[in-house]
Amino acid sequence: MQIVSALFVENFEMRQAPGPSTRLDLTGAMFSMAAPEPVPVTIAPHLVALIFCPADESGQGVFEVVFRHDLGDPEAPDAGEHLARNVSPFTVEPGKFTYRLVRGELEFDEYRQIFAHCRVDRGPWLVVPFTLLPPAE
Repeated sequence: MQIVSALFVENFEMRQAPGPSTRLDLTGAMFSMAAPEPVPVTIAPHLVALIFCPADESGQGVFEVVFRHDLGDPEAPDAGEHLARNVSPFTVEPGKFTYRLVRGELEFDEYRQIFAHCRVDRGPWLVVPFTLLPPAE
């Protein structure tokens, strides 16, 4: 299986379309946001990942997200601190897509960038950046 896309979003909805076919409405895709108040602050942005399962695979998988301050491999012996981690098993019909929605509670003690490292079944990591900015005035 493979991750087709992963983004931080404000809202995510599914709806049926003729076919039958499914539509995913993603709004407010973002790579940064103004803090709701001065640091220290905890935020919980939504990360949505779209995952494709080839027709010749089982359809059983595990989606893992590790939030970190750096781009390094989360499994490296010298890996830094994990800010948050989410692991969730899933099932998808072979030949189809599924999605995973993760809402990590992230504590910020300064305005900075973090990285969501995402993967399926111990496969390669896909990295999604997110920057917390000072509150808007």
